[in-house]
Amino acid sequence: MLSKRPARIDMSAFGPVPAGGAYLVGGAVRDTLLGIPCTDLDWLVANPKEQAHAIGASLGANPFVLDEARRHWRLISGERTLDFIPLRGTLEQDLRARDFTVNALAADGQGEVKDVCNGLADLRRKVLRMTSEEALRQDPLRLLRAVRLGARLGFSIEPRTRAAIRQAAQCLDNGEQPLPAWERIREELDGILRAAAPGSAMSELEGLGLLGVVLPELAGARGVDQGGFHHLDVLDHSLEALQRLATIFPDAGIELRWAVLLHDIGKPLTRERGEDGRIRFYGHDRRGAESARAAMRRLRRSAQEVDKIVGLVRYHMLPLPRDERQARRFTHRRRELLPDLLKLMIADREAARGPLSSEATRRSYRTALARIVAIIEESPPLAPLLDGSEVMELLGLREGPQIGEALRFLGEARAVGDISDRNEAVVALRKLASAHGWVT
Repeated sequence: MLSKRPARIDMSAFGPVPAGGAYLVGGAVRDTLLGIPCTDLDWLVANPKEQAHAIGASLGANPFVLDEARRHWRLISGERTLDFIPLRGTLEQDLRARDFTVNALAADGQGEVKDVCNGLADLRRKVLRMTSEEALRQDPLRLLRAVRLGARLGFSIEPRTRAAIRQAAQCLDNGEQPLPAWERIREELDGILRAAAPGSAMSELEGLGLLGVVLPELAGARGVDQGGFHHLDVLDHSLEALQRLATIFPDAGIELRWAVLLHDIGKPLTRERGEDGRIRFYGHDRRGAESARAAMRRLRRSAQEVDKIVGLVRYHMLPLPRDERQARRFTHRRRELLPDLLKLMIADREAARGPLSSEATRRSYRTALARIVAIIEESPPLAPLLDGSEVMELLGLREGPQIGEALRFLGEARAVGDISDRNEAVVALRKLASAHGWVT
């Protein structure tokens, strides 16, 4: 609990302390005062290179330069990351140039907290307040950071800061100010999605005018009504599904969280109303996968992450199996996306409470999901009965697309129980080749 007495923190957890009047600053001080464990330490020192090497020698770690122009050095020791940065002017000037008052706190070597922006009072009130409008303009990434910190700490953004963020967001939206690097934007958005209440945090992002700046594909879902199984428009449904995911599966990974957030972004592109008056979104899973790929590439995600997110969006509308045979086929075809695909489907369905939704339909849905889960848990994927070279030899074919098709056919036939040994695989393979005209 944060005390109203002069603040002091125990510096023994952060040793060794750099020599020469160093200050621990920013998030480490804030989190320590809040009783939150922290592993990222920022040190303000007179000579970052010298201090990084001195501390690195005592910890058995090798420092490296992070930003030559800013004289910013870093070393990693176990789970801790230590950054060494030079003072920008006096300590007060440095602190006043930071983003929010709760981050404009420093502690000297004895643990005495230096507070020049009333950050301690804002910590007690659980409020995020800018140090100045100029500080927000200097680095627009701080606009997203306000949402991330608010979601992580459970803090509210005070009114003047909220108004300044909205104004700065408008400048980004109309091109008056350039966007930060997309890699930096991605890190802040990932932090928002990892929050305990990511749906509310993303709603806050929209309320501040930032959603359309960083995720225009998702912002375009606002006002797209659905009807049928849905009681919310596409955007609110997506945020509700994300929140359901975080509640039901709090350990859900970042790729799954992104996929749930983006699973319906193809709907604004495919919405149509039929002659019967019902709204339909034919092909929105395919169009959504295309949009998700573009968004994730823009955010500079790795190819593996992009493929996972896109795959989940693309196949979230697959019909669920009605019997064990169909369940085995489903599991075989989409095993690389399981169990995350099932978690997405659950979150999607739990966020749909429209007039066509009922407890009976949800129960039927859960039963179908249970069949798949049982098969996943039953055993790992079986080794193939024939490999590519054996298929080519048996059929007298050269390497080509037919070999891949044959292997997929054999894998699925074994998964659903049509074949169980090598002899049955050979017979099934020859029937397939004959039906396709691959052999005479």
